[in-house]
Amino acid sequence: MKTILVAGAGGFIGGHLVNALKKNNHVRAVDIKPLNRWYQRSPEAENRVLDLRIRENCVTAVNGCDEVYNLAADMGGMGFIETHKAACMLSVLINTHLLMAAREIGVERYFFASSACVYNAEKQRDPDNPGLRESDAYPAMAEDGYGWEKLFSERMCRHFREDFGMVTRMARFHNVYGPFGTWTGGREKAPAAICRKVIEAKLGGTREITIWGDGLQTRSFMYIDDGVKGIVDIMNSAIEEPINLGSSEMVSINGLVDLVEAIAGIKLERKYDLNAPKGVRGRNSDNTLIRRYLNWEPSISLKQGLEKTYAWIFRQMTEGRK
Repeated sequence: MKTILVAGAGGFIGGHLVNALKKNNHVRAVDIKPLNRWYQRSPEAENRVLDLRIRENCVTAVNGCDEVYNLAADMGGMGFIETHKAACMLSVLINTHLLMAAREIGVERYFFASSACVYNAEKQRDPDNPGLRESDAYPAMAEDGYGWEKLFSERMCRHFREDFGMVTRMARFHNVYGPFGTWTGGREKAPAAICRKVIEAKLGGTREITIWGDGLQTRSFMYIDDGVKGIVDIMNSAIEEPINLGSSEMVSINGLVDLVEAIAGIKLERKYDLNAPKGVRGRNSDNTLIRRYLNWEPSISLKQGLEKTYAWIFRQMTEGRK
């Protein structure tokens, strides 16, 4: 059995990844949050609370590990990253110190979770986005704060591979969602936020929903099961450059609301907050490279994933209600 470090294991994606990896490996799960605040916690894993911005803690976390999956970052949805740019940038300390520790200890493979926020903003002005190719990250004009940290950390992984021979793998996530994710509090992403708002309207009888922006902005959303499979397959592949990991099923925010309303069996009056954070105008994943390398791409439909996500959030919001 390999010993595998999952950094950011107390987060949404990290918790699901631990559950997948623990079946055949010894997993060391590390997060900065207290254990009672982890989204999921596996009793079969070696669970530790460490601040990985500190180099000494990275050495402790990596010691004895064969592989490292770095998903640790201070981040959230658009409402968070547009208002916490310095905090997002400081996540560069995590990747820097984990890479240094991994090199010193001699880990076999290192995975870095990057983001579609690295892409040039000029290529995301049209809602009818044809799909972002990996080369569209340059010339660089990343999302301020969070996107620049991810782009810089990608380069660091590349140079650790080129200069020191480390095996590094990088995936650019496109909006991962699903059960056990953040759905309230300000860090939630669009699918969870809209599910919550629709449920609130249904339970409260208000029959209205507030949408950030004009609802015409477009995105693609990848269900967590596809995300976990992609992470593991990319880690074990020969893909050296950063690669898209996302669904190519693009939808407008209005269309996303339509889908959740249909699941809930309700129709709401829409109010648009044009002053709210809304991000780029159009973003989608071009999956040409991942199909070429892996003969696979994320395929769980948005409707299927939303049905499961809505049901889970509904349970969280109604447990204990009379």
